[in-house]
Amino acid sequence: MKNLFPKPQHEKLTPEGVLDSFTQRLHYSVGKDEHTARDFDLFTAFAYTVRDRLMERWFATQDVYYQKDAKRVYYLSLEFLIGRLFGNNLLNLGSVDEYGEAARRLGLSLANLEEQEWDAGLGNGGLGRLAACFLDSAASLALPFYGYGIRYEYGIFHQHVQDGMQVEAPDNWLRLGNPWEVPRTDALFPVKFYGRTEAYEDETGFERIDWVDTQDVWAMAYDTPVIGFRNGTVNTLRLWAARSSREFDLLRFNSGDYVRAVEDKTATENISKVLYPSDDVYAGKELRLKQQYFFASATLQDVIRRFLKKEGRRWEELPDQVAIQLNDTHPSIAVPELMRVLVDLHRVDWEKAWSVTQRVFGYTNHTILAEALESWPTELFSRLLPRHLQIVQEIDRRLRAAVLVAFPDDTDRARRMAVVDPDSGRVRMSHLAIVGSHAVNGVAKLHTQILKSSVFRDFDQLYPGKFSNKTNGITPRRWLLGCNPGLSSLITDAIGNRWLRNFEELRSIEPLAGDAAFREKWRQAKLTNKQNLMRWSEALHGLSIDPETVIDCQVKRIHEYKRQLLNVMHVIALYHRIRDGAIPTIKRTFLFAGKAAPSYTMAKLIIRLIHAVGKMIDADPVAREFLRVVFIPNYGVSAAEKIFPACEISEQISTAGMEASGTGNMKAALNGALTVGTMDGANIEICDAVGVDNMFIFGSTAADLTVMRSAGYDPALFIARDAELARVLDTIDKGELDALYPGVFKVIADSIRNRDTFFHCADFRPYLECHERAAADYLTPELWTAMSIRNVARMSYFSSDRTVAEYARDVWDVEPVPSSGSWTRE
Repeated sequence: MKNLFPKPQHEKLTPEGVLDSFTQRLHYSVGKDEHTARDFDLFTAFAYTVRDRLMERWFATQDVYYQKDAKRVYYLSLEFLIGRLFGNNLLNLGSVDEYGEAARRLGLSLANLEEQEWDAGLGNGGLGRLAACFLDSAASLALPFYGYGIRYEYGIFHQHVQDGMQVEAPDNWLRLGNPWEVPRTDALFPVKFYGRTEAYEDETGFERIDWVDTQDVWAMAYDTPVIGFRNGTVNTLRLWAARSSREFDLLRFNSGDYVRAVEDKTATENISKVLYPSDDVYAGKELRLKQQYFFASATLQDVIRRFLKKEGRRWEELPDQVAIQLNDTHPSIAVPELMRVLVDLHRVDWEKAWSVTQRVFGYTNHTILAEALESWPTELFSRLLPRHLQIVQEIDRRLRAAVLVAFPDDTDRARRMAVVDPDSGRVRMSHLAIVGSHAVNGVAKLHTQILKSSVFRDFDQLYPGKFSNKTNGITPRRWLLGCNPGLSSLITDAIGNRWLRNFEELRSIEPLAGDAAFREKWRQAKLTNKQNLMRWSEALHGLSIDPETVIDCQVKRIHEYKRQLLNVMHVIALYHRIRDGAIPTIKRTFLFAGKAAPSYTMAKLIIRLIHAVGKMIDADPVAREFLRVVFIPNYGVSAAEKIFPACEISEQISTAGMEASGTGNMKAALNGALTVGTMDGANIEICDAVGVDNMFIFGSTAADLTVMRSAGYDPALFIARDAELARVLDTIDKGELDALYPGVFKVIADSIRNRDTFFHCADFRPYLECHERAAADYLTPELWTAMSIRNVARMSYFSSDRTVAEYARDVWDVEPVPSSGSWTRE
């Protein structure tokens, strides 16, 4: 049969071959010619030519996994913030020059073609970007790795700013199509909801449970190739889209009730419409739980289908062939789902099924914030997933019994550890994930310590050795090589290109921190990046950024614990000093970017405050000579790729003990920015790596804040002894800002004066003093540049290749499987 299907022979990776393939694709796939093609059509045709060159390697990679019967990793995540793929695929394919020349001959540029691609609306923040980095690293390490998630038709939202306020608009990122994905109409699985359970006796007289009278939805797969860095491996990101089990109600349609005829179809397909629906109303909660079960169920069906393709499989072998990683609690419903599949559908006894389940799953925790640790009302759980609640209750019963065996008579401990909270009746998904996994990890050393010593202390004591740390990382291919070509070229010219495959080689540039000529080239590369940011922000957003100022960046999701508010308070203090006649030694642009959750009122108000402060400064002819506040709307991967190369000061100022890890801190430092930060999250490990003399650390530690909380922290004490702090707060709710926006920001000032949950007052003075140290060092360019070089040289540990390799060794027990596909430069 195989002889009937000869392998396609694509044109060589030369400009001529690319142009020939482009013409074919433009005419016969896009359906346009040189007279009718729009810019997006040209991009799409070029994207198809790239995808064509991935296909043969994609098939070869999957074939070698099958032939070698490799153990595979399935990474379940509700977010994959993959950004644009055109430039990244060319980079990993090793064909930037050939495609660049082909585009040039057509009067086009790769940069303009890249701008036609929309960022994939598949994620919100750090969780999704980490998953995307893991995809890249796993393929580059030749690991058998599959990402599984949801193909959201709309991203979380497109952020506009109107009168200083965030305005959400639909992010219809798929409206023009997606040339990278391949629909798999044959990969279609039913997913059940609602219904009821009924008991019956099987032929052996054993009582079984059947889930009946369900409402079914179909999950259809869309696959995206994930290319490794010039190694022949192409893995798969498989995303599920919801499809109705019936197109419409024919009886209603024939009776003339056209709207009602398609209501079922529309309601069904809403499951994969929007990323993370608002969960502040019951309907939102139900839809979110539906999303979680929808993709977990479809994924497990696909995983088991692949496992059973080899004849004679025994269920005891499943952990030897399958490793499933739960990226946060969102996919943790997969634990009872696998139990249901094994116990109900394949009649595996409970103890064996539970042993298999625990050995298959690993769980990554991303937060210690109580509000972010998901839980679901049992009423909702029971109505939507009645069989799963029964399984969860049995898991809970057995867990409590095990706790009381290990800790006799400690009923309080059993209540604390219960999967089903005996007080609220809610299903604690983090507890379910912990008990259902063989390995649990945090994502930074401090975060993991807090999990073990505080948040999940009881579980760590019951399961010694189950918890470990896997500090997050980022892919330097996108976050240095791809987004910062000027700096990358400078590094390669200095030390060669071995660092592209072994990032430990970056350390070789450290001695060059003492080379005056190299430092001058380094400063020129940074200035070029600042000028590029200026041109991009003006063209896209109409925002002017002066490249001759210090670019001080805080770009991340807007949240009170991340303390954008502390940053703004510092800006107001600087404004006051200028008004009082103190001329700054340096000029600064404070650049903010990030989205606030639509229902997070305080975060949205902070965005408005940022704009109000910027407006206040712009209205002052003296202050605006030295200060500028810029807010870049609709922050995402593509914006980050412009901002981080230009960033000089990286604001990583979260309240100590609250940031799990952070990856923006890594991206900024890898691009030569110096960190102003607290000892929180991965900042601690970055500090260990680059040295405290090459960062600007300030503020209370997590231990300090624990003492303050226990002593009864009172922000009024700090305000009373710091006139500058008091003046800043007065400006927000009584002074110039209140005059511009009467009463709008009073709630912010009151929250700091009365509660200050995130310790802005305690850290205000240390923060200002830290910035004074940074400003003093910036005045000595040779010193600052040397510190910048050392930051980049010492960041190799924070590669996601290292993180993924640790998971592969310690959690997944998988080995690289090099592809049999050739990777020669044709």
